[in-house]
Amino acid sequence: MKFLIDFFPIALFVAAYKLRDIYFATAVLMVATVLQSALLYAIDRKLQALQKGTLVLVLVFGTLTLVLHDSRFIMWKPTVLYTAMALILGLALWRWEKNYLKLMLGSQLPLPDAVWTRLTIAWVIYFLFMASSNAYVAALYSEETWVNFKLWGYAFPVVFILGQGFFIAKHLKADDDTPHHE
Repeated sequence: MKFLIDFFPIALFVAAYKLRDIYFATAVLMVATVLQSALLYAIDRKLQALQKGTLVLVLVFGTLTLVLHDSRFIMWKPTVLYTAMALILGLALWRWEKNYLKLMLGSQLPLPDAVWTRLTIAWVIYFLFMASSNAYVAALYSEETWVNFKLWGYAFPVVFILGQGFFIAKHLKADDDTPHHE
């Protein structure tokens, strides 16, 4: 269910682009992201940092795209978001010695600190990969290719999340198999 909620603004954006143009698609994306955020808030009674950041950047870069009639703003929004997330997680871990991933999810996933560190590093690398992939396509290819990349590029997060799930499951299972001494 959450996957569908996360996917629907991108799907609507691509569909709107195919029907009209990048500006119509941007307006649809802005509305869809607001609706997505409202739905997630109604379900969880809060928004995660990534959801808040995405909402703000979609609204800011979308507004710039529409007001200045320049599609580069919406095309570069993912690069800015992914770079910011990589910087936040990386600086927190290596500069301030805080693991934001563990702070956000630690109550739900009882993992050793070393595993949380590896997960955070994986997320930093993932965000940098996504930022550079988007920048590469946005800078060197047509607007239509970039829009198609937004749809088919959604496979990257799916594969990454599945990989994270297998990695986490391995560590959770290892913790469950260890004998408990009383």
